[in-house]
Amino acid sequence: MAASHSQKYGSSVETVLHKRSDLHILRKLWHISTGSLGLFVFVRSTEPQKFWAFLILGIAIAGFLVDFIRNRIPFFNNIVIKMMGPLMRRSEKEGMSGLPFYALGVSLSLFFFSRDIAIVSSMFLVFSDPLSSFFGVLYGKDKIMPNKSLQGAVAGFFTCYLITLFYAMNTTTLGTHLLVFSIVAGVIGSASELVSAFNIDDNLTIPVLSGLGMTLLNNWVTVFP
Repeated sequence: MAASHSQKYGSSVETVLHKRSDLHILRKLWHISTGSLGLFVFVRSTEPQKFWAFLILGIAIAGFLVDFIRNRIPFFNNIVIKMMGPLMRRSEKEGMSGLPFYALGVSLSLFFFSRDIAIVSSMFLVFSDPLSSFFGVLYGKDKIMPNKSLQGAVAGFFTCYLITLFYAMNTTTLGTHLLVFSIVAGVIGSASELVSAFNIDDNLTIPVLSGLGMTLLNNWVTVFP
């Protein structure tokens, strides 16, 4: 009877977990809302950038520790899945979740990039990632990589392009240099999301690769002081 109950419980857990190919609106809303709140607090804060980098790194380490423990203690894993199941993917049931990679990506961008570039690259993660997935799932008919579509990549490009354009208008005047920078940044942001097709979590690749790309680009077309 105990085994039957366990099987029944395991089945009920499975029903709340989504596949990567699902639309999973709740996860996308959580991704955008928590990221937006974090960015708002950071921008309004008077604490130094390194303070936030270390704080978010601590969140990442805690997230990795929770995943490590739950993957080795089924009872604890069942509790986590029961609480967080609506936000989790099926692949995360007995694997790593996206949260620690999300925090790690943001913390690394804060450690290694300027304030403006760290903010923009984090905004790519907060908005471009879920919007690329949204359009890819709904309209992604033309596959360019496993689990990646042309339509999703285009949505990611325009999101990153517009984020860069409107944010950078606060630091520089509108001109050809800003348009060129924003277009290339859009390509960089979209490409950083596509890297996840090679089994690298895009929560990590988007802020890190985007920040690195924009830092190099800024040495050629200066937009951020």
